[in-house]
Amino acid sequence: MNTEKEKLSILSEMIAFARVDGVVKEPEYLFLSNVAKQLGVEKDAFDALFENHTDHVIPKTEGDRILQFHRLVLLMNVDQVQEESEVGRLHNIGLGMGLPPSAIDQVLSIMHEYPNNVVPPDVLIAIFKAHYN
Repeated sequence: MNTEKEKLSILSEMIAFARVDGVVKEPEYLFLSNVAKQLGVEKDAFDALFENHTDHVIPKTEGDRILQFHRLVLLMNVDQVQEESEVGRLHNIGLGMGLPPSAIDQVLSIMHEYPNNVVPPDVLIAIFKAHYN
């Protein structure tokens, strides 16, 4: 289970990513709010992340890093608008987490084959498994 510091870091990274285009849109906020609920982060602590910076903690396990990458892919597509800056930023975040560049590229290229650009979790996992073998 993630510590409170790790949970706040996950959300803070997602909020920063949502701001890449200059504004956090309502669908993005609602998505982020739902992630906060899933993580067990109180609403006040979640809302404070929009004003206060928290230390960045890279998820410890490979599975947690892939899960965070998937959350970010979902967040990027929740407003049905993909900015080139978002795709580039997401690619760099994945690299910063130590994910294989070829797997990142594959996810970002195949997402357009799925409704609402949502790559199913089993497909995402299969991509990363193939790149680790």
